[in-house]
Amino acid sequence: MSKTGSTKAGGLSRRNLLKSAAGLAGVAAGSGAITGFPYVKSAEPKVLRYLGTGVDEGDLIGAQCLKDTGIKLEYITATTDDVTKRVITQPNSFDLLDTEYFSLKKLVPSGNIFSLDAKKIKEFDNITPIMTKGVSPAGKKIGDQGTAPWKVMYVEGKDSKTFSKTPTEYVTLIPTVYNADTLGIRPDLIKRPITSWAELLNPEFKGKAATLNIPSIGIMDAAMVVEAMGTYKYADKGNMTKAEIDLTMKVMTEAKKAGQFRAFWTDFNQSVNLMASGETVIQSMWSPAVTAVRSKGIACTFQPLKEGYRSWASGFCVSKGISASNLELAYEFVNWYLSGWAGAYLNRQGYYSAVLSTAQKSMEPYEWAYWMEGKPAEKDIHAPNGTLLEKAGSIRDGGSYEDRMGSVACWNAIMDENDYMVRKWNEFIAA
Repeated sequence: MSKTGSTKAGGLSRRNLLKSAAGLAGVAAGSGAITGFPYVKSAEPKVLRYLGTGVDEGDLIGAQCLKDTGIKLEYITATTDDVTKRVITQPNSFDLLDTEYFSLKKLVPSGNIFSLDAKKIKEFDNITPIMTKGVSPAGKKIGDQGTAPWKVMYVEGKDSKTFSKTPTEYVTLIPTVYNADTLGIRPDLIKRPITSWAELLNPEFKGKAATLNIPSIGIMDAAMVVEAMGTYKYADKGNMTKAEIDLTMKVMTEAKKAGQFRAFWTDFNQSVNLMASGETVIQSMWSPAVTAVRSKGIACTFQPLKEGYRSWASGFCVSKGISASNLELAYEFVNWYLSGWAGAYLNRQGYYSAVLSTAQKSMEPYEWAYWMEGKPAEKDIHAPNGTLLEKAGSIRDGGSYEDRMGSVACWNAIMDENDYMVRKWNEFIAA
């Protein structure tokens, strides 16, 4: 996952535009151009430097946080790989870290991030058990292949660099957002049911299929396909042996040489454009990208498949370089984030929030019924920015939260043989 939260128009992001406007206002006030107000010495601003990939970021979240808490977020947005590099090489350049659970196997041993104290997180006991225990709210055990969050949720002690197999007071990442990913299809162009990951390599879709060119995620989608075809059964799709990597890439390379793939996309917009144009009819996709295609009036389905979903999850921790005062700000921010407004914001984008109970209180009953219960929309469904996403009567692809997250087969991961895997993946792309 390397989604970005910055929308650009004419080369200028909305976030930069807002910063520019704020800067001009500050210059005007300081120059005396704005008069008639008594001089008041401003208090020290509450600022948190927030490093992340952009999934949890956004002008609306930042504005609401500032309004509710007085905390200003300074976003430092980078790709997943670059976030990891920055933590390893520049731990003093940020305060709060927003990252995926699969990154923790690299980050925790570095000693450059600190876990947070669960006792200081007001809603910790209400975090979905999918994150903390590996079961759905209804008690269904879900797939644990890859870096399942509950495997790396805790460390042994306050400053420990070692994961704990049992719950402790110290949490590596406080969960925030997660989702279950699958294939996107154009049902109007395929015109028959699609029920298996194996369809991605069906010669029927020669030249009309695509997968994502992000190695650590792409190979797991490939493994879902290989297993669905009955070619091989993996012990752990998120931690393959070299022989398993070779087998997986052999299957994908043979399909590529036969002309199966139209493209290999690397970002959200590419995936949207491929499907909206009809250049592809089946491909790896993210839920909000399917929604973006549908918002153009084009049929697109985030297809539930019998083998299940590949999932991912993100959360918050802090830098080892954070000051004592900013550490308290970080706790205040995380507690605000889990209190409902941000969770509702994420749910309305097609993601899932960590604390379902508070998010529900911040959503209209008809929104909750559509997004979380799999019920037909009683009213039109809108994105947080007001964009129409679905018309009344629509049903969310994959159904309810329990149906979708209860069908997770594996989680994004960094393999022990990651360097070898990346080399073999790049050979496949170049083949």
